Amino acid sequence: MPTANTKIYSAIAREILDSRGNPTIETTVLLESGYSGIASVPSGASVGTYEAVELRDADAKRYGGKGVLKAVTNVNTTINSALKGKDALSQGTIDKMLVELDGSKDKHTLGANSILSVSLAVSVAVSNALRIPLYRYFNALFTASYPTVITRIPTPTFNIINGGKHGAGNLDFQEFHVIPASNKSFSQALQMGAELYRGVREILKYRNAVHSVGDEGGFAPDLFTNVDALAIIMDAIRASVYRYGVDVFMGLDLASNYFYKDHSYQIKDRPRAYSGHDFVLYLKDLFTQYKLLIIEDGLSEDDWEHWKELTRDIGKDVLVVGDDLLVTNPERLQKAIAEKACTSILLKPNQIGTVSEFMAVATIAKVNDIKTIVSHRSGETNDTSVADLAVGIQSDYVKFGAPARGERVAKYNRLLQIEQELK
Repeated sequence: MPTANTKIYSAIAREILDSRGNPTIETTVLLESGYSGIASVPSGASVGTYEAVELRDADAKRYGGKGVLKAVTNVNTTINSALKGKDALSQGTIDKMLVELDGSKDKHTLGANSILSVSLAVSVAVSNALRIPLYRYFNALFTASYPTVITRIPTPTFNIINGGKHGAGNLDFQEFHVIPASNKSFSQALQMGAELYRGVREILKYRNAVHSVGDEGGFAPDLFTNVDALAIIMDAIRASVYRYGVDVFMGLDLASNYFYKDHSYQIKDRPRAYSGHDFVLYLKDLFTQYKLLIIEDGLSEDDWEHWKELTRDIGKDVLVVGDDLLVTNPERLQKAIAEKACTSILLKPNQIGTVSEFMAVATIAKVNDIKTIVSHRSGETNDTSVADLAVGIQSDYVKFGAPARGERVAKYNRLLQIEQELK
C-alpha cells in the first residue's frame, strides 16, 4: 500500500445547499501531504426522536432558521484546532475525540452534522492519500471489527411513490418501493428499477393522476388510498417483462410516527383509527395480499409491544425494518434484538454522527443476524460516500430513493462504477 503523510493540516467547513434548497454543511479535511477529502451531510424530514441532533442556527432571518453557520463555525474553530497534527489514519481515535469534544449524549453541542462532515472527510482524505477506492478503505476499517470480504453490490430498493412528509400530503405511507431480486446483478437491478419507474409514470399519466415527484424522486400522485399506490405499482410490474415474486418484489416504508396519534394509527384507508393490535392485523393483510418483502417503520418508534407482535407473526417471511425505532443507535438496536422487535435495521450515518459509531452499529447487526439496509436521507447532496460505505460493510440492501433526481442518481451511478471495478 502506498505511503503518504496522513497528518491533518486543517479542517475547514462551509455552508452549502441540499436537494431541498436547505443549508447543510460541507467540510474539507486537508492533510500535510496535500491530499484532501471533502464530505457533505444530508438531512431528514421524517426524523426519529432519538436521532443525534442536527445543529441549526434557528435564526429566522436566514433560511427560515435552517442555517448551519453555527455548525460551520464549530468545525472551523473547535474541531479544527483539536484535529491539527492528528494522524488521519487513526479513524477510531479521531471519532472518539470528536464525540468527547461534543460531550453530550445526542451530539447537540457541536452538532451531529458538523461531526459527521469531519469524520467522513477524514476517511475520504485517507483513501485519497493511500490511493485506494473509498469503499476499500471503509472495508478495511470495518474488517477490524467484523471480517468482511467484498463480493457484491448491495441490492437496491427503489422509492417509486412518495407519501407522508416526502409527498404531496395525500398519502399516509411515506414510501412505496420496488425491490429487485437479490440474485440480479446491480446493473440489472438498476435497469429494472428505472424501467418500472417509467412504467408507473405512464400509468399515472394514463389515469390523469398527478405525476410530479417528491423529495426522494418518487411520484407524489393524488390517489384516494394508500392501497391505490400499491395497486398502481403492481399494474406497472404486470405490464413489464418482470415476474412479481420472482424478479421483483414490493416494500413499504410507512414512517408510522407521521399518522400515530393518541396511541392509535389513523390512515385515510378507513374512517376509524386502528388500535396497535388492529394495525398489526392490517399490515399482515397487506403482506398476505402483496407478498411484501420489506415493511419499514410499520409501528411508531415507541410502540415496542406491537413491533414485537408484528415480528413474531410475520418476521420470518418479511423484513421488519427499524428506522425511527432504532435510529442507528447501539442501545436501541440491542434492546430490539433482546426483545425480538425487528429483523432488519436501516443504517443512516447522520443518525449517529461518526464513521466509527456507524460501523459499530453495523457490527452489532451482523453479529446478531439482523439484515442491514444503508440509507440516504430525503434532503441529500451529491456526496456519494454513503454508496462506498454500503459496499465497504457489505450491506444487504441500499436505499437511495428513486432512479431519478441528480442527488439520488449520483449514488446509483457510483455503485455502477464500483460494480465495474469489482469485475
